[in-house]
Amino acid sequence: MNCALGFDVGTRLIGVAVGNRLTATARPLDVIEVRKGEPDWARMDHLVRAWQPDELIVGLPLDGDGGEQPMTRTARRFAEHLGKRYGLTPHFCDERNSSQEAARRFAAQRAAGLRRRSDGQRIDAEAAAVILESWLRDGIAP
Repeated sequence: MNCALGFDVGTRLIGVAVGNRLTATARPLDVIEVRKGEPDWARMDHLVRAWQPDELIVGLPLDGDGGEQPMTRTARRFAEHLGKRYGLTPHFCDERNSSQEAARRFAAQRAAGLRRRSDGQRIDAEAAAVILESWLRDGIAP
């Protein structure tokens, strides 16, 4: 099917994007709430059933020098749960600068009249799209 889902893991929200391996393109899909350290698995299950991905890509938050930080462990735990739940081995992608690129894209879309300020929480899904595009383009895993 050549479908991939990408994830930007946060402590309150997880951005989700869908991408195509053939075209190496991705688009923001959804934002999943995290409560008490657990994502809304029912909503996640729905997305995985609907898109039937071949690949799961999780953004790996690294510090400026490429070292791990507390959020790196959170992303790794999330990926482990994804793998067990859906029977796919998640891949990681360095997500440094993904939030800045997502914010830049969001600002450009607002300037073009394509987004409203109230769409701001979807910036996490845009960051997931940036992460997924990077992986689809480079396939680099730290």
